[in-house]
Amino acid sequence: MKLRLLIGTMMFTAFTAHAQVASINENFNNFTLGQGQGVFPQNQWTTIFPAAAGNPAPMMNVVANGTTDRFIQSYSGANQNTPQYLISPMIVAPTGDKTITFKARRNTGSAPGSVQVGLASSPTDMSTFVALGNAAFLSSDVFQTLSVPVTASSSQYIVFKFVGPLAPHTVLEIDDVVYTTAANLSVADENKAYNDVKFAVNADHTALHFVSSKDPRNIKVYSASGQKVSEGKLSNKNYDISALQTGMYYIIIETAEGQTVTSKFIKK
Repeated sequence: MKLRLLIGTMMFTAFTAHAQVASINENFNNFTLGQGQGVFPQNQWTTIFPAAAGNPAPMMNVVANGTTDRFIQSYSGANQNTPQYLISPMIVAPTGDKTITFKARRNTGSAPGSVQVGLASSPTDMSTFVALGNAAFLSSDVFQTLSVPVTASSSQYIVFKFVGPLAPHTVLEIDDVVYTTAANLSVADENKAYNDVKFAVNADHTALHFVSSKDPRNIKVYSASGQKVSEGKLSNKNYDISALQTGMYYIIIETAEGQTVTSKFIKK
Protein backbone atom coordinates (compact mmCIF):
# COMPACT_ATOMS: atom_id res chain seq x y z
CA MET A 1 0.00 0.00 0.00
CA LYS A 2 2.82 2.39 0.89
CA LEU A 3 4.62 1.46 -2.34
CA ARG A 4 1.54 2.23 -4.41
CA LEU A 5 1.13 5.57 -2.65
CA LEU A 6 4.79 6.42 -3.29
CA ILE A 7 4.48 5.55 -6.99
CA GLY A 8 1.32 7.64 -7.24
CA THR A 9 3.10 10.61 -5.65
CA MET A 10 6.04 10.25 -8.03
CA MET A 11 3.72 10.08 -11.04
CA PHE A 12 1.86 13.22 -9.90
CA THR A 13 5.15 15.08 -9.42
CA ALA A 14 6.31 14.11 -12.90
CA PHE A 15 3.00 15.23 -14.41
CA THR A 16 3.18 18.58 -12.63
CA ALA A 17 6.71 19.21 -13.89
CA HIS A 18 5.73 18.22 -17.42
CA ALA A 19 2.81 20.72 -17.31
CA GLN A 20 5.27 23.64 -17.37
CA VAL A 21 6.21 24.51 -20.93
CA ALA A 22 9.35 26.39 -21.95
CA SER A 23 7.86 27.74 -25.17
CA ILE A 24 4.50 28.01 -26.96
CA ASN A 25 3.73 27.66 -30.66
CA GLU A 26 -0.06 27.59 -30.89
CA ASN A 27 -2.15 28.11 -34.04
CA PHE A 28 -5.32 26.71 -32.37
CA ASN A 29 -6.01 24.42 -35.35
CA ASN A 30 -6.27 21.40 -33.05
CA PHE A 31 -8.86 23.08 -30.82
CA THR A 32 -12.51 22.01 -30.92
CA LEU A 33 -14.83 24.55 -32.55
CA GLY A 34 -17.42 26.09 -30.25
CA GLN A 35 -19.04 29.22 -28.87
CA GLY A 36 -19.81 30.18 -25.29
CA GLN A 37 -18.25 30.12 -21.86
CA GLY A 38 -18.08 26.31 -21.86
CA VAL A 39 -15.62 26.06 -24.76
CA PHE A 40 -12.61 26.21 -22.42
CA PRO A 41 -10.50 24.71 -20.93
CA GLN A 42 -8.85 23.23 -24.01
CA ASN A 43 -5.26 22.01 -24.34
CA GLN A 44 -4.44 23.65 -20.97
CA TRP A 45 -5.75 27.07 -22.14
CA THR A 46 -8.38 28.58 -19.84
CA THR A 47 -10.59 31.68 -19.65
CA ILE A 48 -11.96 34.12 -17.10
CA PHE A 49 -15.04 36.33 -17.62
CA PRO A 50 -16.36 39.30 -15.63
CA ALA A 51 -18.43 38.43 -12.57
CA ALA A 52 -21.24 40.83 -13.51
CA ALA A 53 -22.18 40.48 -17.16
CA GLY A 54 -25.02 41.72 -19.34
CA ASN A 55 -27.18 39.49 -21.51
CA PRO A 56 -25.89 38.04 -23.76
CA ALA A 57 -22.91 37.11 -21.64
CA PRO A 58 -19.33 37.41 -22.87
CA MET A 59 -17.83 34.43 -24.67
CA MET A 60 -14.47 33.04 -25.77
CA ASN A 61 -15.03 31.14 -28.99
CA VAL A 62 -13.00 28.86 -31.24
CA VAL A 63 -13.95 29.72 -34.81
CA ALA A 64 -12.72 28.70 -38.26
CA ASN A 65 -11.69 30.49 -41.42
CA GLY A 66 -12.41 27.84 -44.03
CA THR A 67 -11.91 24.17 -43.18
CA THR A 68 -8.57 24.10 -41.37
CA ASP A 69 -7.50 27.52 -40.03
CA ARG A 70 -8.89 28.12 -36.54
CA PHE A 71 -8.43 31.04 -34.15
CA ILE A 72 -9.74 32.48 -30.89
CA GLN A 73 -12.56 35.00 -30.84
CA SER A 74 -13.38 37.15 -27.80
CA TYR A 75 -16.98 38.43 -27.81
CA SER A 76 -17.95 40.97 -25.14
CA GLY A 77 -21.68 40.28 -25.28
CA ALA A 78 -23.81 43.13 -23.95
CA ASN A 79 -20.85 44.52 -22.03
CA GLN A 80 -18.67 47.56 -22.61
CA ASN A 81 -15.24 48.29 -21.16
CA THR A 82 -15.25 44.99 -19.25
CA PRO A 83 -12.18 42.75 -19.61
CA GLN A 84 -12.14 39.10 -20.61
CA TYR A 85 -9.05 36.92 -20.21
CA LEU A 86 -7.49 34.06 -22.16
CA ILE A 87 -4.82 32.26 -20.13
CA SER A 88 -2.01 30.12 -21.55
CA PRO A 89 -0.71 26.83 -20.20
CA MET A 90 1.72 27.14 -17.31
CA ILE A 91 5.15 28.24 -18.51
CA VAL A 92 8.59 27.96 -16.98
CA ALA A 93 9.21 31.17 -15.03
CA PRO A 94 10.41 33.74 -17.62
CA THR A 95 14.02 34.93 -17.40
CA GLY A 96 13.70 37.89 -19.77
CA ASP A 97 15.10 36.26 -22.91
CA LYS A 98 11.83 35.55 -24.72
CA THR A 99 9.23 37.41 -26.75
CA ILE A 100 5.58 36.66 -27.37
CA THR A 101 4.34 37.24 -30.90
CA PHE A 102 0.76 36.86 -32.10
CA LYS A 103 -1.73 38.06 -34.71
CA ALA A 104 -4.77 40.15 -33.74
CA ARG A 105 -7.66 42.03 -35.33
CA ARG A 106 -11.23 43.18 -34.78
CA ASN A 107 -13.94 41.22 -36.52
CA THR A 108 -15.46 42.88 -39.58
CA GLY A 109 -18.36 45.07 -38.48
CA SER A 110 -17.27 45.18 -34.84
CA ALA A 111 -16.29 48.31 -32.96
CA PRO A 112 -12.54 48.55 -32.29
CA GLY A 113 -11.14 47.18 -29.07
CA SER A 114 -7.88 46.44 -27.34
CA VAL A 115 -5.79 43.42 -26.47
CA GLN A 116 -3.06 43.53 -23.86
CA VAL A 117 -0.55 40.84 -22.96
CA GLY A 118 0.52 40.29 -19.39
CA LEU A 119 1.69 37.73 -16.84
CA ALA A 120 -0.26 36.31 -13.92
CA SER A 121 0.79 34.17 -11.00
CA SER A 122 -2.62 32.49 -10.80
CA PRO A 123 -4.75 31.28 -13.73
CA THR A 124 -7.92 31.89 -11.70
CA ASP A 125 -7.14 35.29 -10.14
CA MET A 126 -6.65 38.21 -12.51
CA SER A 127 -5.80 40.57 -9.69
CA THR A 128 -2.32 39.05 -10.21
CA PHE A 129 -2.26 40.26 -13.85
CA VAL A 130 0.74 42.49 -14.65
CA ALA A 131 0.81 44.08 -18.12
CA LEU A 132 3.88 43.61 -20.33
CA GLY A 133 3.33 46.83 -22.27
CA ASN A 134 0.65 49.09 -23.66
CA ALA A 135 -2.61 47.66 -24.94
CA ALA A 136 -2.81 47.31 -28.73
CA PHE A 137 -5.84 49.11 -30.17
CA LEU A 138 -7.37 46.90 -32.87
CA SER A 139 -9.10 49.06 -35.47
CA SER A 140 -8.44 46.96 -38.58
CA ASP A 141 -10.23 43.79 -39.67
CA VAL A 142 -6.95 42.51 -41.12
CA PHE A 143 -4.70 40.48 -38.83
CA GLN A 144 -1.66 42.47 -37.66
CA THR A 145 1.38 40.86 -36.06
CA LEU A 146 2.22 42.12 -32.58
CA SER A 147 5.36 41.33 -30.61
CA VAL A 148 5.90 41.97 -26.90
CA PRO A 149 9.06 41.27 -24.87
CA VAL A 150 8.46 39.14 -21.77
CA THR A 151 10.39 40.36 -18.76
CA ALA A 152 11.85 38.16 -16.04
CA SER A 153 9.18 37.20 -13.54
CA SER A 154 8.07 34.56 -11.08
CA SER A 155 4.60 34.58 -12.69
CA GLN A 156 4.05 31.55 -14.91
CA TYR A 157 0.94 32.27 -16.98
CA ILE A 158 0.71 34.39 -20.13
CA VAL A 159 -2.59 36.26 -20.25
CA PHE A 160 -4.41 38.00 -23.10
CA LYS A 161 -6.73 40.73 -21.81
CA PHE A 162 -9.50 41.81 -24.22
CA VAL A 163 -11.50 45.02 -23.73
CA GLY A 164 -14.19 46.67 -25.85
CA PRO A 165 -14.01 50.26 -24.54
CA LEU A 166 -16.25 51.89 -27.12
CA ALA A 167 -19.32 49.70 -27.46
CA PRO A 168 -20.92 46.40 -26.39
CA HIS A 169 -20.81 43.40 -28.74
CA THR A 170 -17.13 43.96 -29.52
CA VAL A 171 -15.53 41.00 -31.31
CA LEU A 172 -11.72 40.66 -31.20
CA GLU A 173 -9.66 37.77 -32.57
CA ILE A 174 -6.14 36.36 -32.10
CA ASP A 175 -4.16 33.60 -33.77
CA ASP A 176 -0.66 32.12 -34.10
CA VAL A 177 0.68 32.68 -30.59
CA VAL A 178 4.43 32.09 -30.38
CA TYR A 179 6.38 32.42 -27.14
CA THR A 180 10.07 31.75 -27.66
CA THR A 181 13.54 33.27 -27.68
CA ALA A 182 13.68 36.19 -30.10
CA ALA A 183 15.98 35.23 -32.98
CA ASN A 184 16.15 38.37 -35.07
CA LEU A 185 15.30 41.04 -32.52
CA SER A 186 16.64 40.90 -29.01
CA VAL A 187 14.49 41.84 -26.04
CA ALA A 188 16.77 44.79 -25.38
CA ASP A 189 16.37 46.04 -28.95
CA GLU A 190 12.61 45.64 -28.88
CA ASN A 191 12.35 47.42 -25.55
CA LYS A 192 14.44 50.22 -27.04
CA ALA A 193 11.98 50.56 -29.94
CA TYR A 194 9.13 51.02 -27.46
CA ASN A 195 11.06 53.35 -25.19
CA ASP A 196 12.19 55.54 -28.09
CA VAL A 197 8.59 56.42 -28.97
CA LYS A 198 7.92 59.36 -26.67
CA PHE A 199 5.66 62.30 -27.43
CA ALA A 200 3.70 65.03 -25.70
CA VAL A 201 0.96 67.45 -26.67
CA ASN A 202 2.40 70.95 -27.09
CA ALA A 203 1.24 73.91 -24.99
CA ASP A 204 -1.41 75.18 -27.42
CA HIS A 205 -2.66 71.67 -28.30
CA THR A 206 -1.95 72.00 -32.00
CA ALA A 207 0.70 69.29 -32.35
CA LEU A 208 2.25 66.19 -30.85
CA HIS A 209 5.95 66.71 -30.27
CA PHE A 210 8.10 63.59 -30.58
CA VAL A 211 11.45 63.02 -28.91
CA SER A 212 13.33 60.21 -30.67
CA SER A 213 16.51 59.60 -32.61
CA LYS A 214 14.55 58.43 -35.67
CA ASP A 215 11.21 59.65 -36.96
CA PRO A 216 8.39 57.07 -37.09
CA ARG A 217 7.54 55.68 -40.53
CA ASN A 218 3.86 56.48 -40.17
CA ILE A 219 1.25 57.71 -37.71
CA LYS A 220 -2.48 56.99 -37.59
CA VAL A 221 -4.92 58.72 -35.23
CA TYR A 222 -8.34 57.32 -34.32
CA SER A 223 -11.23 58.93 -32.49
CA ALA A 224 -12.69 57.39 -29.34
CA SER A 225 -15.41 55.86 -31.55
CA GLY A 226 -12.78 54.07 -33.63
CA GLN A 227 -12.86 56.24 -36.77
CA LYS A 228 -9.55 57.11 -38.38
CA VAL A 229 -9.30 60.91 -38.33
CA SER A 230 -5.70 61.52 -39.36
CA GLU A 231 -2.69 59.82 -40.91
CA GLY A 232 0.73 61.05 -41.92
CA LYS A 233 4.32 61.70 -40.94
CA LEU A 234 6.24 64.09 -38.72
CA SER A 235 7.34 67.56 -39.72
CA ASN A 236 10.28 68.83 -37.66
CA LYS A 237 9.50 66.28 -34.93
CA ASN A 238 5.85 67.46 -34.76
CA TYR A 239 2.59 65.85 -35.84
CA ASP A 240 -0.21 68.32 -36.59
CA ILE A 241 -3.44 67.82 -34.59
CA SER A 242 -4.80 71.36 -34.96
CA ALA A 243 -7.81 70.16 -36.98
CA LEU A 244 -8.93 67.64 -34.35
CA GLN A 245 -11.86 68.34 -32.07
CA THR A 246 -11.52 68.29 -28.29
CA GLY A 247 -11.46 64.75 -26.93
CA MET A 248 -9.49 61.54 -26.42
CA TYR A 249 -7.71 59.88 -29.32
CA TYR A 250 -5.83 56.64 -29.95
CA ILE A 251 -2.57 56.81 -31.89
CA ILE A 252 -0.87 53.94 -33.72
CA ILE A 253 2.80 54.58 -34.45
CA GLU A 254 4.88 52.53 -36.85
CA THR A 255 8.46 52.99 -35.69
CA ALA A 256 11.51 53.32 -37.91
CA GLU A 257 12.31 49.67 -37.04
CA GLY A 258 8.88 48.51 -38.21
CA GLN A 259 7.40 47.93 -34.74
CA THR A 260 3.82 49.02 -33.97
CA VAL A 261 3.24 51.04 -30.80
CA THR A 262 -0.22 52.06 -29.59
CA SER A 263 -0.88 54.94 -27.21
CA LYS A 264 -3.45 57.65 -26.60
CA PHE A 265 -3.65 61.39 -25.93
CA ILE A 266 -6.19 64.07 -25.05
CA LYS A 267 -6.74 67.08 -27.28
CA LYS A 268 -7.99 70.13 -25.36
